[in-house]
Amino acid sequence: MLSKKEYTSQSVHRVDAACKVTGAALYPGDITPPGLLHGKVLFSHQPHARMLSINLEKARAVPGVVAIFTAADVPVNEYGLIMPDQPVLVGLGSTPYAAVSRWEGDQVAVIVAETELAAAQARALIEIEWEPLPVITDMFEAMRDEVIIHEDKQTNVLKHYKIRKGDMAAGWAAADVVVESEYHLPYQEHAYLQPEAGLGYIDEEGRVTVEIAGQWTHEDQKQVAHALGLPLDQVRIIYPAIGGAFGGREDMSLQIVLGLAAMRLHQMGIDRPVRIIWTRAESMIGHHKRHPAVVRTRWGATKEGKITAVAADVYMNSGAYAYTSTKVLGNFHLMVTGPYVIPNARIDSYTITTNNVPGGAFRGFGGPQGAFVAENQMNKLAEVLGMDPVELRLRNLLREGDLMTVQTPILPGVSLVEVVQECARVSGWYGEMPPARPFTAIQSLPPNPQALRRGRGFACAFKNVGYSFGAPESCDAIIELHGGAEIERVVLRHAAAEVGQGTHTALRQMTAAAVGVDVDLVELVMSDTAVTANSGSVSASRMTFMAGNAIRGAAEDALAKWHNEDRPAIAHYHYVPPRTQMYHPETGKCEPNFSYGYVAEVVEVTVDTETGHIYLDRVVCVDDVGKAINPLLVQGQIEGAVVQAFGYAVMEDLQVRNGRIQNPYLSQYLIPGIRDIPARVDGIIMEVADPQGPWGVRGMAEMPYLPLAPAIVAAVHDATGIWFDEIPLLPFRVLEKLRKP
Repeated sequence: MLSKKEYTSQSVHRVDAACKVTGAALYPGDITPPGLLHGKVLFSHQPHARMLSINLEKARAVPGVVAIFTAADVPVNEYGLIMPDQPVLVGLGSTPYAAVSRWEGDQVAVIVAETELAAAQARALIEIEWEPLPVITDMFEAMRDEVIIHEDKQTNVLKHYKIRKGDMAAGWAAADVVVESEYHLPYQEHAYLQPEAGLGYIDEEGRVTVEIAGQWTHEDQKQVAHALGLPLDQVRIIYPAIGGAFGGREDMSLQIVLGLAAMRLHQMGIDRPVRIIWTRAESMIGHHKRHPAVVRTRWGATKEGKITAVAADVYMNSGAYAYTSTKVLGNFHLMVTGPYVIPNARIDSYTITTNNVPGGAFRGFGGPQGAFVAENQMNKLAEVLGMDPVELRLRNLLREGDLMTVQTPILPGVSLVEVVQECARVSGWYGEMPPARPFTAIQSLPPNPQALRRGRGFACAFKNVGYSFGAPESCDAIIELHGGAEIERVVLRHAAAEVGQGTHTALRQMTAAAVGVDVDLVELVMSDTAVTANSGSVSASRMTFMAGNAIRGAAEDALAKWHNEDRPAIAHYHYVPPRTQMYHPETGKCEPNFSYGYVAEVVEVTVDTETGHIYLDRVVCVDDVGKAINPLLVQGQIEGAVVQAFGYAVMEDLQVRNGRIQNPYLSQYLIPGIRDIPARVDGIIMEVADPQGPWGVRGMAEMPYLPLAPAIVAAVHDATGIWFDEIPLLPFRVLEKLRKP
């Protein structure tokens, strides 16, 4: 038996490994109970239009159709994670604003039938008359407010944050060099393996029950209950196996419409389960993306390499609805100046409503966009100053007690200097770049060796843990101790979603360590609102940190009961971390977060100057995770984040024109395949304990993503002498720049 301490630093097998390898794990689309009905959702396919009429007569006449539900069937036709600004179903007969489609992925009707074919045939026969409205897709046009997309609002600017620190005039006067740039950042599709799917039914206790893939069972429960006009305890959410998330499942997809179908069918005397499975194209049209953005920024520094002033204007495209845009903008706003001491700062950040696909949570949550700007600016400053990029960073990195741009000190436990130095050391930054591994081309013809150029680049970042900026934050855990003279069985009840990252395995390890038993004695009851308490979302790199603290509290209380002969000993612990604060509306002053993780990366690339292709030869990624509960799972997070960020930087190109996605298939929207991924990823785990974290844990799942794109841009510049201020670095884009006189 491993010691209590060892369970928080061992690469034990994943609890879900065997069932996923053998195919025994049931994903939502695999669940096929008796009497199953099949559903289809009708999208509006209208970026901006008002419904004038809807005719269901032909659709209802299709053999096998059981029911069709529209806006008039939704008791409270509104929802939204940040604010309830979106109708569940666009249409007539509910709220005054529900008749307007503001995005092509707005849902209009739910068709329930005996077969998928019948439901699809009926969907195609629904007749709708639309009044076209102006389609506003450009952020800067939207900011003129000539057309207000949400009729109940005064402006299309959803949120404006400010930072005002120091004396900008003095900062510019002290600068010997100034670098000014405009950056353009793209959409990114989550492309998780399992498209949206779910099952709705009435359970044995009469509750509306939805089995679906998500990231926060209790928030799903809250939103479904609100839209259906039901008490919270009359709605149950269960997460089966989940095929990836990356933030893409934080907002609603099928949760409410499945609950609506189950409830309305029950009221019709039909107690049969309903299953809906989206196609890949429906998934790509129907859920949010990483926010695109434009940033105009100016950085000044002395000839000795000390930053004197930073100004930035951030414009982030929210799309048609809020989703998590205000929160993503909060991170972007903080991280657009990087992990550096900035004595004088003027930052204005906006998220703007348009008729495009909504932007929402995606791994890094505004951090990748902010890091792209800050790290490119630092690398450009290094070039202008004739200074090594690592040395420039070491002269400006935040250290213990330093003030951030929000005019409060960085939290204790900051390890930026150590992380940057370790990355430089491991990568051999100060020596000659090692030769590339044998080159494998992904194009049909081998490259011309004379056209290949090699380069390397550096970038670093920091990432918040938790929701931040004053959002209520907590996590619950329930632990049961069973047995006679000795503890024979430990049960952890917890709502955390397992979206592929290994959370359930880490929670089991932490429970064993906290109770002091063999990990094999720990049983998990997970992700079911009927039997678990609120864990909060599996997002914001928060779950290991939050759940670990909740587990430690529950274990301590349960052990106290056990030693007092109270058996089975059951304890419920509600963990609340230190409070955070929202930005001051004029100055931006706040205490934004309660924990951070720190990361640095070096990349080595080969650029084919004849084709414009970029090959990632090596990535060195150093992450301070505080404590690696399961080192192998941490390595998996590093490698997965690097591959996903490589797609963002180099190849993923979502085309949205006039509010419509042009390439909603993985045959057209390309993500990294086995021949694209880096030849070598050296994931280096550092463990500088976080003072607030359980066993010193920091959240880490998003960190390796943040610096990769700017590190690649720096490496391509090293190879070619050209800076790229827009990603992805598609071959035609690279060639255009290379061939410019």
